[in-house]
Amino acid sequence: MAEEAAKKGIDLIATGDCTYPDWLKDIKKAAVNDETVAIGKTNFIITTEVEDNNRVHHLLLLPSISKAEELVERLSKYANLKADGRPTVKLDGCELAEIAKDIDAMIGPCHAFTPWTALYAYHDSLESCYGDMTYYVSFLELGLSADSDYADRIEELHKLTFLSNSDAHSPWSNKLAREFNQINVPEVSFEGLRKAIQRKEGYGVTYNAGFYPHEGKYNESACIKCFKHYSFEQCLSTNWKCANCGGLIKKGVKDRVNELADFDEPKHPPHRPPYVHLMPLSEVIMTALGHASINTKGVQSAWNKLMERYGNELNVLQTAEIIEMDFIDKRITNAILAFREKRLILHPGGGGQYGRIEIPQELQKVDTTPYKKNQSSLFDF
Repeated sequence: MAEEAAKKGIDLIATGDCTYPDWLKDIKKAAVNDETVAIGKTNFIITTEVEDNNRVHHLLLLPSISKAEELVERLSKYANLKADGRPTVKLDGCELAEIAKDIDAMIGPCHAFTPWTALYAYHDSLESCYGDMTYYVSFLELGLSADSDYADRIEELHKLTFLSNSDAHSPWSNKLAREFNQINVPEVSFEGLRKAIQRKEGYGVTYNAGFYPHEGKYNESACIKCFKHYSFEQCLSTNWKCANCGGLIKKGVKDRVNELADFDEPKHPPHRPPYVHLMPLSEVIMTALGHASINTKGVQSAWNKLMERYGNELNVLQTAEIIEMDFIDKRITNAILAFREKRLILHPGGGGQYGRIEIPQELQKVDTTPYKKNQSSLFDF
């Protein structure tokens, strides 16, 4: 994870699963001291995701290994921590927030709009979930099927810092840091991150980056068996039962936000940074070449060549001169250009199936015409 994060240009990633005994041992092996975990130039923030007794997932950010051990001691009374890296505990959101406060950890809802195991899957408000501890919640994780435009249609969320994270469960190029945050911090530490999330002393998130919401698995309402998509009105008329196969239609994030929204259009508070829409470079290459997997020799070869030349994916997708990419298949440079110019066609996900991207037909044809200099313009933040 540390090695691959460096290729992505990521300085700080989450450990995840710090309450799982064997993983906590590995965290300790990488620890410089009680508060610092690092491998090479990659730093780690100690975290865990916890499922409460209402099936809501919460992200906890912890200041030290000793505090992680304290959390283990507290949660072990309410869960079998050896059973799962993401424990299910017999506590509600309010009780988890109380524990977080007691051990000086930060807490917020994970992938808040996902129709399974998420805040807005089972609650209509922050207070319904966190009760008297709502004031202690300082951030919200958007999830792959939502962005700031979606979330800022809900007024109660205007006070929170948004995080666009992806699960750190895999080092692979299309998973690790497929969503990330650029954050201005006084130092790369828990306390530095806390100041940024709480927007103190001028620190904070400077931009969020992640999927177009359409790419997420639950953007539109769709059947969880055959993945047929439905409008909200069709869902109501069929009582959320698929007319095609009889399976359950799962409410999409887009429809759920429409239910909860206080505003027809997003109203961003002054502190809200831009949201930059990105795609995993390996998937852009895979689509351009017409391959079925990111693990083919052709995709991996092109990805590695681009990494060797430009250092990380952000440079390739955002700033590198297209005209200088003549060492790779022109179909790939066409796709990168289409991404920058927002010309890629997006087919929304739903029902548990990711959305997919399509390259316009006119850009799938390979020719030898040189690119003009102005075609390599920067991606507009």
